[in-house]
Amino acid sequence: MRRTLGIEVALVLAIAVGVSAARGIVSFTAALAAAAPVSTQAVRLNVSRAPDRPYVDLAYQLIAAVALVLPALLAIHLARRDSSWEQIGLARRWWGRAVAAGVAIAAVIGAAGLALYLGSRALGTSLEVQPSALSDVWWRVPVLVLAAAANAVLEEVVVVGYLLRRLDQLGVPRGWAAVISAVIRSSYHVYQGLAGVLGNLVMGWLFARVFQRYSTIIPLIVAHWLIDVTAFVGYALLADRVSWL
Repeated sequence: MRRTLGIEVALVLAIAVGVSAARGIVSFTAALAAAAPVSTQAVRLNVSRAPDRPYVDLAYQLIAAVALVLPALLAIHLARRDSSWEQIGLARRWWGRAVAAGVAIAAVIGAAGLALYLGSRALGTSLEVQPSALSDVWWRVPVLVLAAAANAVLEEVVVVGYLLRRLDQLGVPRGWAAVISAVIRSSYHVYQGLAGVLGNLVMGWLFARVFQRYSTIIPLIVAHWLIDVTAFVGYALLADRVSWL
């Protein structure tokens, strides 16, 4: 049973975030090896795939969002075979309070993350992160909101709800489980540089502890979604007007 669960966890993580982590590590290694300083390099998120064909580009963006959600659905399906909705953090009793709790968490984590990013940029240890590189088309904002939701669902379902439930079943102490969850979360943000690693390490540990304390990921999904919406949409609308973005 333990061996089967261990293999399952490894496969789910590899499918959901493993490839992204590997790409991120290679990307940041390449940035370090480049002739230009890390601080002068940039990484772009939510990139247009067919900028000269808006509806083809829209189709690509929607497919990308679905591709993010599918591993989360797989994790839920696997966990639900032997766990309740509450044990994986999706208890309905929390849904009514999720928005308020999520807003509060987003405000704290978002402000701290922005300060860490700006500080890291000033020290030259992080790349410039451009959260949106989509063309200025009518569907840009809705797609960015959808992308934020897809990212939030993927990460909080897999790296918090599913993973911590499985680690508990495998007998991993809760303290170590929270650290493992945090390290995994930071691993696929390495491409951003020091700010991405440290910020997501802290965020990952705090989110894991919230789940362990309250047995819910709903506020975490809401908070993550709000943080990403603010970053994605805010950058798209303000990048040309605010110099430090």
